[in-house]
Amino acid sequence: MGFPLALVTGAAQRLGQASAEYLSQRGYAILLHYHSSEDEAQKTATEIRKNGLPVQLVKADLTKPEEIQRVFSVLDEWIATRSNEISNYRVLVNSAATMIPSRPSEVTMNDWDTTLNLNLRAPFFCAQESAKRMTQGGSIINISDIAANKTWNNYITYITSKAGLEAMTRVLAKAFAPDIRVNGIAPGLVLPNSWINPEQWQRLVSRLPLKRVADMEEITATLGFLIDNEYIIGEIIRVDGGYSLLS
Repeated sequence: MGFPLALVTGAAQRLGQASAEYLSQRGYAILLHYHSSEDEAQKTATEIRKNGLPVQLVKADLTKPEEIQRVFSVLDEWIATRSNEISNYRVLVNSAATMIPSRPSEVTMNDWDTTLNLNLRAPFFCAQESAKRMTQGGSIINISDIAANKTWNNYITYITSKAGLEAMTRVLAKAFAPDIRVNGIAPGLVLPNSWINPEQWQRLVSRLPLKRVADMEEITATLGFLIDNEYIIGEIIRVDGGYSLLS
């Protein structure tokens, strides 16, 4: 009897990395997807192997449909050739995303396509391919963002993609039930991005009712909760320190 398998996209860094390491601590073999962050992916794989769990890296640009197919070809081959080590495919975490700052008047066609293709189209087709393979049931968890319900002028493509991801989560939850449960997590302030300076970041944090950013463990605990509680489907759990309460 082998380990259950989890696929985590964008698992080289940030929330994807934390999710992959957390799932390995819970006894999952990890198919660790990354695109360009190879050094970080290798380091994450090393940490997972310290837990004694199998890990397989797969590099792919998820904005390209043929590379999504290649990810699942690697998954199929891994299960087929390591059946003594891998039992079945049970968890997908759609974490890969991009956040391109752009005002509505300045958005280019490339900005739009790059963001929507990675943040929305790729999670759908990863979910579709996963549903074909989760023959013993499973859990799909989409990483959204509190931004899905905000109106930040500088992030129109990102907000649109995350709002779409949340709508998609609810539709797929109904479509894939009862055997596969689909849910989402919408973090608030966890890690700053490269487009915000420390002063701006601190101003955002100071507005939160809880006055602090989330610990990564608070996000991964929510991931574990959604996997464990088999009576939750179609929910987007906000882990935002009260950010959604602000006007």
